[in-house]
Amino acid sequence: MKFNLNNKYFRWGLTAFLVIVASICFYYLMFHASNIKAAVSIAVNLILPIMFGFVIAYLMTPLLNHIEYYILIPFFKWIKLKETSKTKGLIRGIGITLTSCLVFAVIYLLCSMMLSQIVPSIMNIISNFDTYITNFTVWINGILEDNPTLGNYVNHMINKYSVELENWLNGTVLTTTSELIKSLSLSVISVVGVLWDFIIGFIIAVYVLISKEKFAGQAKKIAYAVFEKSTANVVIRNFRFTHKTFIGFVGGKIIDSLIIGCLCFVGTSLLKTPYAVLVSLVIGVTNIIPFFGPFLGAVPCLILIFVVDPLNPLNCLYFAIFIFALQQFDGNILGPKILGDSTGLTGFWVIFSITLFGGFFGVPGMVVGVPVFAVIYASIRSLVNASLEKKNMPKDTTDYINLAYVDEKGYHEYIPEYKQKKIARENKKKNQDDDKEN
Repeated sequence: MKFNLNNKYFRWGLTAFLVIVASICFYYLMFHASNIKAAVSIAVNLILPIMFGFVIAYLMTPLLNHIEYYILIPFFKWIKLKETSKTKGLIRGIGITLTSCLVFAVIYLLCSMMLSQIVPSIMNIISNFDTYITNFTVWINGILEDNPTLGNYVNHMINKYSVELENWLNGTVLTTTSELIKSLSLSVISVVGVLWDFIIGFIIAVYVLISKEKFAGQAKKIAYAVFEKSTANVVIRNFRFTHKTFIGFVGGKIIDSLIIGCLCFVGTSLLKTPYAVLVSLVIGVTNIIPFFGPFLGAVPCLILIFVVDPLNPLNCLYFAIFIFALQQFDGNILGPKILGDSTGLTGFWVIFSITLFGGFFGVPGMVVGVPVFAVIYASIRSLVNASLEKKNMPKDTTDYINLAYVDEKGYHEYIPEYKQKKIARENKKKNQDDDKEN
């Protein structure tokens, strides 16, 4: 007996089975969510090194491509070596080696700068903290002496909230200190675990880079096997756009922030700003966050500079003016030169994406929110344009700005009330002139 997949009873049975399975899954999800969360956490921990490997390989790919296309391939052509599989393998091996060396060199430079400049600066701030507080207190007392009304108000607020502050210090702070120590010890263990996953991931990344063209070919092969040709073309084109958006934005932002950090170090050194290296690092790192980054970096730096020397507020003023000029240079000259129009988003959508993703995922969301939203925005725009094209309607947004409605007779422009009155007056005047002539 031949089994027929198109039999209606078979389809009914399959539908009923899938409904029952979905109901069981929904019940288990509702009442056993903790078990599912634990299973997902175990699965994520198992595949974390592989995820690290693919992310590292993805970030190293542009650097590897530049080394191969602009250095190694021209060099091998110059020495007149034939293009064989062994030559390609040799080029890829040398390229991966050079890329890895550059990556480790950058990591080494960052770590050495942290150990030689940043860590001593932080330790110096901690060791001189009492002095800074004393200077700040002297400045506050000087202001209060010149303003007795303000001084009385501050003393009243201190007396009012001193008891609550003491209870908070004795209760909350002391209670959580032991928990904080435990958390720090567990964090050290976690850092060691993440470092091990990073090492395994880097090894995996090397193997991914060796066969990156093959992996891309296999992905395209699967796309054409699963989808129709037209759908597969759209999927591949969208993946290409996503890749271009992410690499263009993230890579460009890192280079832009590195340049801004170096320029900030030069400027703060000339201004003799205290802790110039630490301040420049904060400005450079926070500059990765679009739009809000300059403010997130400048405010704590201003507070630090003021606390270090409150008796000389001009340091803060000079630093604020310098940072404002630097960010104007970055936003109007350097940033557009490096990033170009890599996202295609207007200023409103940039702010919207940063606020939305920052609210959900914190600082990482603020960093990747713009390219992620750019991909979503482009996908929606593509769907809207495809639907308009099927209806034989224009795709340009400017064609809809003054549009009132569309009917069988065509497009009708919206006319504001003041224009309607103006047209009515002109028509009335024209009719009066025609009556006079008649």
